[in-house]
This record gives sequence, structure tokens and C-alpha cells, in this order.
Amino acid sequence: MIKGQHQWVLITGASSGIGEVFALEMASKGKNIVLVARTESKLNQLAERIERTYQVRAEVIVSDLSEVEAPQNVYEECRNRGIHIDMLINNAGFATHGCFEQLDGSRQQEEIMLNVLALTNMTHLFLPGMLQKKHGAVINVSSTAAFQPDPYMAVYGATKAFVLSFTEALYEENRKRGVQFLALCPGSTETSFFDVVGADEASVGKRDTPEHVVAVAMRALESGKPYAVPGARNYWTAQFTRLIPRKSMLRIVGSMLRPRSEGIKPEKVQA
Repeated sequence: MIKGQHQWVLITGASSGIGEVFALEMASKGKNIVLVARTESKLNQLAERIERTYQVRAEVIVSDLSEVEAPQNVYEECRNRGIHIDMLINNAGFATHGCFEQLDGSRQQEEIMLNVLALTNMTHLFLPGMLQKKHGAVINVSSTAAFQPDPYMAVYGATKAFVLSFTEALYEENRKRGVQFLALCPGSTETSFFDVVGADEASVGKRDTPEHVVAVAMRALESGKPYAVPGARNYWTAQFTRLIPRKSMLRIVGSMLRPRSEGIKPEKVQA
């Protein structure tokens, strides 16, 4: 866990939900914050709140990270402002729901670009600076969807499985080099995520709060864990998927996520 004041934490998808709570939590610990998302007005409001409440700096970078050059642009903007990142929280992401062939192909490409490529590139860009200082941390927000294939959310589940595997691998690579890695795997959470997806069946189980999700992440980081699943039920469900036949698991998950209405035109949700 990074220690001391006057360090910088960069949070993607920071305009609402889990990203916003991460920003407030880290600011309360005396960290300066870089807020990255698409919605400038929300970011500016949050930055003003952070600076007024916690007397730390809050910088805003407006960026659509689903665009291929966006991570490099964010990195260069940080350098231009003299900001050296000590903690990276890759939170931005969105989901699509429905039969794979019925979903807009360009939307699913954006989903992969944001959930996978942007996260990978942001990590690749900011990790060397942390290694040079021999301290730092990276939190990559995955999902309970990472622990099994997800019929009707096939691309989303696959992207989150990548995030979990990628993060755990980098945890092992860097555990003796001063930089911590944590894959945060929340279940359904009370954010705008599922409202914008537009399908209640995409939300499985009782919804957690962003505050609890972030609290679990902070405890896991303090404990040096490679991944964390907020909520006892979510944790044991994730373990259960490894114990039963995969074909049976596919049928269980498919029955839970199957669209309940015809002609679904899911919208994307991005923090």
C-alpha cells in the first residue's frame, strides 16, 4: 500500500459510482487525485468537492478511453502537468447484454477497447514510473463475471476474465518489486451500470454499495491479496464455479442472464 501524503492517484471512470467513491476515499487519506472520464461537468464538480473538503489537489482529464490513443494522451497530459502517478485505479468499463449476434458490432468493439486494451495500456504506461520508485499500486476493476463464461453477456464476461488473469499475473511479477496489484471483482453494485444496460436480468443477486466495494478493496490491498470479491455470497459463488462441471455452470448462468423480452437493444454504460 502506498503511504504518505502528496502522492498522486489516477482513477478512470471517476465521474460516478465506484470510481467516485475511490476518489473520495483516496482524497480522505491525503492523496492528490487525477480524475479521468468523459463527462467534464461531473469531473469538475467532483474535483471542486475534493479540493474543498480534503485540501488536496484534484486534476481533471477528460478522455474517452475506448479510443485507441486515449491512454497515451492521458499519460502525456500527466507528464505535462508534472504529475507522477503512485497509484492507478483502472475502473472505467461498460457492459452489453443480449444475444451476441444481435448486438451492435461496433459497440462490442468499444467494450473490448475500453475494458481490455485501455486498461492494459494504462498499466503499461504508468507501471515503469512506480517500479523506478520501488513503490506503488494498481487496482484493476474486474467483476464476478470473470469467474465463468457469461451467456448473453459473452464479451463483457470475457473482458473481465482477462482483467482478472492479467492482474494476478502482474501481481506475481511485481510482488517483490515494490508495486502491488489487486483485481477487484464486485458483483452487482448500486451504480448506474445496470440501469443503462437496460435489462434487470443482467443484475444478479442483491446489489452491494460502492462504499462497501471500495472498503473491501482497501482492506485487500493492505493485506497484499491478489484479488478481492466483496460480499460473502459473491465470494463463495465465485469459488463454486470452479467445482461443478463447466457445462452445468453454463446452463445455470445462461438461465439467469437470458433476456426476458424480445428485441432488446442494450445500451452501453461507461463511467
